[in-house]
Amino acid sequence: MLCSNLNDNIMNYESFYKYSLEQPEDFWREQASRIDWYEKPQVVLGKDENGYPLWFPDGTLNMCYLTIDKHIADGHGNDIALIYDSPVTQTVKKYTFNEVKTEVAKLAGGLQALGFGKGDTAIIYMPMIPQTAFAMLACARIGVIHSVVFGGFAPHELAVRIDDCKPKVIITASSGIEIDRLIAYKPLVDEAIEVAEYKPEKVIVLNRKLGARVPFKKYDVDYGALVYGSEEADCVPVESHHPLYILYTSGTTGKPKGIVRDTGGYATALLFSMKYIYDSAPGETFWAASDMGWAVGHSYILYGPLLNRNSTVIFEGKPVRTPDASTFWRVIADHKVRVMFTAPTAIRAIKKEDPDGLLIKNYDLTCLKYQFLAGERCDVPTLEWYRSHIPVPVIDHWWQTESGWPMLANQMGLEPLPIKPGSATKPVCGYDIRIFNEAGQELPAGEEGLVVIKLPLPPGNMLGLWENEARFKAGYFSKFEGYYLAGDGGYKDTDGYCYITGRVDDVINVAGHRLSTADMEEAVSTHHHVAECAVVGINDELKGQVPFGFVVLKAGDDSPPFKIEHEIVQLVREQIGAVASLRSIVVVQRLPKTRSGKILRKLLRAIVDGETFALPSTIDDEAIIGEIQHALAKYRREQVS
Repeated sequence: MLCSNLNDNIMNYESFYKYSLEQPEDFWREQASRIDWYEKPQVVLGKDENGYPLWFPDGTLNMCYLTIDKHIADGHGNDIALIYDSPVTQTVKKYTFNEVKTEVAKLAGGLQALGFGKGDTAIIYMPMIPQTAFAMLACARIGVIHSVVFGGFAPHELAVRIDDCKPKVIITASSGIEIDRLIAYKPLVDEAIEVAEYKPEKVIVLNRKLGARVPFKKYDVDYGALVYGSEEADCVPVESHHPLYILYTSGTTGKPKGIVRDTGGYATALLFSMKYIYDSAPGETFWAASDMGWAVGHSYILYGPLLNRNSTVIFEGKPVRTPDASTFWRVIADHKVRVMFTAPTAIRAIKKEDPDGLLIKNYDLTCLKYQFLAGERCDVPTLEWYRSHIPVPVIDHWWQTESGWPMLANQMGLEPLPIKPGSATKPVCGYDIRIFNEAGQELPAGEEGLVVIKLPLPPGNMLGLWENEARFKAGYFSKFEGYYLAGDGGYKDTDGYCYITGRVDDVINVAGHRLSTADMEEAVSTHHHVAECAVVGINDELKGQVPFGFVVLKAGDDSPPFKIEHEIVQLVREQIGAVASLRSIVVVQRLPKTRSGKILRKLLRAIVDGETFALPSTIDDEAIIGEIQHALAKYRREQVS
């Protein structure tokens, strides 16, 4: 099924993409003209003092105006902007653009009254509730640079971020709700401030009145009272390259990297993506089932959909157990979602609980036009399972926190390309993606290497790392002059389709043979009993490294583990060959993941190899580590006996 609202004069992908590479300034000038600038940029592409590309450097604008006030001025104030759906509190509430503007402008006015303004930084430490979006927009309205940190992050991790970005204010809530517990946020914030060297001036606290303890400190300000007692603030014009936000992502040194996003280039790129990648029309409902603490949340829960005048869903829940594996389908049906975006791991979780898709049949999903997947490579069985139950295009696409928007995708707003399962399709307009070997030579079709992107990166990509220019250059641009190093491996086929095989360190060396664990996972996942899997490379005295697999079985599966383990070993041998040397398979109840659904393979390697490890701050549930260790110990006892 192809898109139902494509224009008759739809543009051809190849010619449009070629135009974006050969005439980038003309291409992005046209896209920037769709933005309402306070001062329209005369320069399309400039450079900063270090020679890094700056898009639209002499333009001024305001992101909050573009996402809220503009639509009100255009007569859409009573349209629905936000849909808050919280199965964990059994709440559904809708906000019009007028209602959002009132609360956001008053919160912005309260921030100004407290002495905060353009160029200051703020940390937002909140759950998936409307006030998180209000806080982000209020900061954007007055030029305060926000940094969203997952609510519930450990105090130490929050303190690290406080010391790095030095927020003058923290905006938080009394609590967040996980599937089976209430998490009090305020004590965690207070502990983080006590540990941190830098001390914020104020902490603004929203009391959700769910029973969490809210200890009072002298620096506290009540959110409700602040909003109620403040005047509405006007939008403050900012330069195109003014930082909109800082978003922390894990770094190889253990210290998180603060990705800095600009305003003008980001707004231009997001509006482009809503039209040409997601083919989402103004007024439709768009749902990114992610968290505001991730790049997906910033780009496609908040800023992208609202720029495009979509109704956007803020979902406080999980794909399963809130209350069951039908939650996603219920939300789609209830709110007439046209385009959905989630991580493959969410679909795998649903597939595990409802392998035959019986719950899907309870809902009318004819409103859904596309299902987009990103965050991890989508294995073919998961993609095919979805398509067998919901007959819409399932689009696997690839991007990173650093890019802020997709780099590989099937651009559905152009003439859609044939879908090749396992591929994220072709480069998005503006991205000149190559596959290099270690020597910087471009590889022919079919050969796997390092994914790199020729400079300049298109608008919307990171402006830098927060106050760390040296790390920015060393981490991304030092290996190959004039190219951005993505850190992922991949290859192109003879049709120019790109396949991302995972992080470079997920390629293992078995007795001199370089093998992709992603390929092995692809083979393992084809076993009819397997719901999820992870394959990692562990140390081996003879071969250097050997693969080690973890599998999660489908719900209700009572097959003997030893039988499944034997079948999987044979399956990998048949599909990849004996050289893969996959001999060890452990059946576990679940896999350790980040909150965005990425499997923590590095952690699994450390557990199997018996190395000391620090729990990543992004881990979804720490209790899972004990479960993995217990399953591994049981497996090893059985092997000895």
